[in-house]
Amino acid sequence: MTDSSRRPLAVFDLDNTLADTAHRQHHLESRPRDWAAFFAAAPADPPLAEGLALVRETARECEVVYLTGRPERCRRDTLEWLANHGLPDGRVHMRGNADRRPARFTKLEILRRLARDREVRVLVDDDELVCDDAERAGFTVVRARWAAESAALRQAQEGEGRT
Repeated sequence: MTDSSRRPLAVFDLDNTLADTAHRQHHLESRPRDWAAFFAAAPADPPLAEGLALVRETARECEVVYLTGRPERCRRDTLEWLANHGLPDGRVHMRGNADRRPARFTKLEILRRLARDREVRVLVDDDELVCDDAERAGFTVVRARWAAESAALRQAQEGEGRT
């Protein structure tokens, strides 16, 4: 067992936890929602200082894992965004391109899978339903409340399983 494989995991969401999606949320406010434009604009997300500080601090003691509701087709943009902002290396778990389940189901499934082999020390996420379900399942949660709330994004996360 390597030294890093014994370190506990710290699991971080991306959108509105580390990346500020406010500039692209207008794509979700019209009908039909313009998902292609919403995700295409993600590379321009400004970082959220509170989230970046927390992930860097946590990386001193934990292995960082990123857990996002973004679809797999956004992987390259996501990896570039993480690298461009100097975030700690870590595995990135993304939603399957056709997976439309609410984030609280997809994320909890991945958390449980991660916890089979390693201690998951903390989940940091902005989605209240994800946080509620993770806490009920016994995970320690930090609620990322440093980004502006968006009703359109909340509906997308829960009702449409898109982010």
